[in-house]
Order: sequence, then structure tokens, then C-alpha cells
Amino acid sequence: MSGKLYVVGTPIGNLEDFSPRAVRILGDADFIAAEDTRVTLKLLNHFEIKKTLISCHEHNEEQRANEIAERVRGGEAIAFVSDAGMPGVSDPGSRLVRFFVENNLPFEVLPGANAVLTAWVMSGLPTESLYFCGFIPRSGAERSEAVERIKNSEATVVLYESPHRVAATFADFSELFPNRECALVREITKTFEQVIRGTAAELAARFAENEPKGECVIVISP
Repeated sequence: MSGKLYVVGTPIGNLEDFSPRAVRILGDADFIAAEDTRVTLKLLNHFEIKKTLISCHEHNEEQRANEIAERVRGGEAIAFVSDAGMPGVSDPGSRLVRFFVENNLPFEVLPGANAVLTAWVMSGLPTESLYFCGFIPRSGAERSEAVERIKNSEATVVLYESPHRVAATFADFSELFPNRECALVREITKTFEQVIRGTAAELAARFAENEPKGECVIVISP
């Protein structure tokens, strides 16, 4: 492997979703930069990969970008992974990629499991166009503006949400668009994977009484 950055998508639950190419790249890289080295070590142990790990997360990504770039210029192959899913999608990685683009340095992106696209398809809602919000603000004017943009979206909306805030989020949605079709997709690719469908008002009532568990993705019809 020549000097290059490899941005590697990792499983979001089921380890069988990790591609043979991704396993090979992690095994062949000179070292691996990871969002949380403890999380990545578990993945490497499962696939019997022994490799030096360094941290690269939201608080040190810009600093690490310089270090990683210098090592790539020196001919090393470096893999970058976030804790789960595609780096850069509501995860560290986008600033690292931008740095490589701006400095005309070589990199590859290895596709992998992605909660956004999986939930979008699983919801059964229209797939002609997509508006991805990531995590919307928790409160204040920024949250109100985000919810208003969702209300006016002509595309299917996908967003991440903490299970502890799902009820409040659907309560906000039910005030502005109570009859819009929605889906709560939870624990994607894991043992208790589930899709709960209904209108915004129906899901607001449901989750007001029973908080969902696990990692949640909300999908809203156009």
C-alpha cells in the first residue's frame, strides 16, 4: 500500500457487515486513526488485527490532520475509522477529508454500513429525495428553525435522535405536522432492530408513555 489515507466505514451493529476489503485495509495499514481507540480495539480484536492506534476525534481532528498528512507524505498508509458507520456523517472525519482535499493529498473512501440510508429504505417512505438533518438542536431558536425547515421540506427527512429526546421531538413535530407519516427506526442491524410507523401525532402519544431504547433514527415523509 502506497502513502494514502483510507477512510473506512465500519459496522453499526452487526459485524458481518464489515467488508473483506475493509478488513484487508485495516490489516495492511501502517497505523489506524480512530475516534475512540477503545471501541476500535474491540473491532480489531474480533477480526484478529493487531495494529497501532491513535485517537482522532472532534476535539483534536485538526491537529491530527497535520500529523496524518505528514506521515502520508512520507509514504505511510493510514486508515481512519469512527466508532460506527461512515466517518464524516455526524461523526469525525469530515475535517480530515477536507484537509486532504485542500492540500491535494491522496485518499480513498471505503463504503460501509450507514444508518441514514438503511433507515430511509426501512421506513417505507418515499426515496426520491432526501434531507438529512443529523442531530437537530435541543432547544431555543435554533431548534425551532430546524423543525420549521423539516415542516417545509419537500424531501423525505432523516435525522438522528437520542432515545431520551424522542418523545419531546415527536411532540414538537405533532404540533406543526400531526398527520405527516413518520417512522422511528431503532437498533439497526442489531438483535432488537425495529421500525415503528405512524403519524407524528400517533408516535408522539406512543413515546410519551414509553421511551424507546437504543440508537434511534427518525424518518419523516415529505
